[in-house]
Amino acid sequence: MASTSQKHRAFQDEPIGEKPVTALAGIGDVLGERLVEKGYDKAYVVLGQFLVLKKDQELFQDWLHDTCNANAKQQKDCAECLIEYVRNNL
Repeated sequence: MASTSQKHRAFQDEPIGEKPVTALAGIGDVLGERLVEKGYDKAYVVLGQFLVLKKDQELFQDWLHDTCNANAKQQKDCAECLIEYVRNNL
């Protein structure tokens, strides 16, 4: 994770609390809306799915693609954001 986005860094700086799903790196308005439609309205709900998948990056990225049609970069950005969050906070 040599280069992270400003959004990624911002997500790491504060408790997850009630952050919207769009606070996650890689998740913009379009993907966020698709996730909300499927019941994943908050970042902590997506984090929960990541944990259910046993923090497996490949499985999570596949789930993200299947759930909201995220492309490879979006999948990777979101997964890496959650991996670092878990490493630093759980």
